[in-house]
Amino acid sequence: MKAFLATLISTLILIAVPAQSQEQAPRILAMGDSLMAWHSVTGRSVGHVLAKELGEPVATHAVSGARILYALPISGAIGLKIAKQYRPGDWDWIVLNGGGNDLWMGCGCHKCERRMGRMISEDGRRGAIPHLVSTLLGSGAKVIYVGYLRSPGAWSPIEACRDEGEEFEARLAALSKLLPDMHFLSLADLVPHGDRSYHGLDMVHPSYKASREIAGMVAEVIRRHD
Repeated sequence: MKAFLATLISTLILIAVPAQSQEQAPRILAMGDSLMAWHSVTGRSVGHVLAKELGEPVATHAVSGARILYALPISGAIGLKIAKQYRPGDWDWIVLNGGGNDLWMGCGCHKCERRMGRMISEDGRRGAIPHLVSTLLGSGAKVIYVGYLRSPGAWSPIEACRDEGEEFEARLAALSKLLPDMHFLSLADLVPHGDRSYHGLDMVHPSYKASREIAGMVAEVIRRHD
């Protein structure tokens, strides 16, 4: 809870403080849940490391615990609804993730198919995620949608969600084939079997190492398509 509150406060500060000038304004925006926000307090989140990797500022608006489907208006407006993390800007790239909290915490291992369908249909054409990505693309930015870490074959609280996670990401991949400026970045092959170093002690959130490597993968997509 303390880590969540610290991340939320730091995120609100980042969102609230405008850029000093057009020259200083970042052209890359990072949005999403704890995969993107973890280690924000220590400046080692994916967005922070991406900024160092590329040598340019990155606006990091991701919030731990954020969801794609979120109905509460006040907490949603300050970032727990991922779509609300967006702020208008001259963005060239929007690095985005989300959906894991909806499936893990939102379903409680029941009716995940229905919730997944609300986020994204099997063919990738309908749902809250296609709507969000299309809206972001409409701003003129390219979108990188980042997938989730897999467990390394060791116990994890989300091990039972593996099949749903694979199906969810298959739908994201289908969506990326429909939208030329959307790039789906899968993390399915990032974690070697038996290697626990990519996860924190909870075996859910990324370690410093994982955040660093994910940022490197995102940077490579940006360099390749910039």
